[in-house]
Amino acid sequence: MIALLAVEWLKIKRYRTFWVLAILFLLLLPLWNLEIANGLIKIGGGGKNGINFLSTAYSFPQVWGNLGFWGSIFIMFISILIIIITTNEYGFRTNRQNVIDGWDKMQFYHAKVLLLIVFSIIATIYLFILGIIFGGFNSGSLSGMFSEFQQVAYFFLLSLDYLGFALFIALWIRKSGLAIGLFLLYSMIIENILKSIINHFTDKPYGNLLPLQASDELLPFPLMQFAKAMMPMGPDISLTSYAFVAMCWCVIYYFAGRAILLRNDW
Repeated sequence: MIALLAVEWLKIKRYRTFWVLAILFLLLLPLWNLEIANGLIKIGGGGKNGINFLSTAYSFPQVWGNLGFWGSIFIMFISILIIIITTNEYGFRTNRQNVIDGWDKMQFYHAKVLLLIVFSIIATIYLFILGIIFGGFNSGSLSGMFSEFQQVAYFFLLSLDYLGFALFIALWIRKSGLAIGLFLLYSMIIENILKSIINHFTDKPYGNLLPLQASDELLPFPLMQFAKAMMPMGPDISLTSYAFVAMCWCVIYYFAGRAILLRNDW
């Protein structure tokens, strides 16, 4: 396992796109949340006239869910990185070089799976560090830090869901631009349309169980959490169910990607 990751690191450590997308994630996530904490989103106008309804979202324990929601948006950078890294293997024929060096298809595949798991772990640790900083500063202490801490685990699961889906798309399409386009089209438009159609014709929001939406439901927008707490929103699905479905999708991505790799030629 360590040897597979070491080879992957040798491939990407001098790859400029890797560093650009990684730095964008590392910089934009805290900067964006800093702006939100300072009142970027207000009700009733900007400046002193507006009401910063997210002013308490960066105190413990709300900080975990809030950072997790915004992290689910910026994880798109890492998802695109997974697509580029994987499709480059086919574009530059480095996958064939791996075979010449003694790898089989499953070693190649598991190297990519391990890479996305490591990226998910690093992103989650980074979110945890940001949560301590934002939560400690806005709460004045670390009291209540571990309340609602399961939302950090939800973010890890969400990261696996997005990166696993990105790897599946990359193995299926094999062309960087087309794979990125399809990933963005599905995640931003197609899935939302399908979700709305399914939810319209079912007694429960079963459209929320679609591949990426299932993990998104674990970390909804903070204002939506407040609205659900204040008024009944109709029949709903439990967070435990969403977590289970998201894990099932990750398993499906794994076996679907494996099947694609074993079926197709190099």
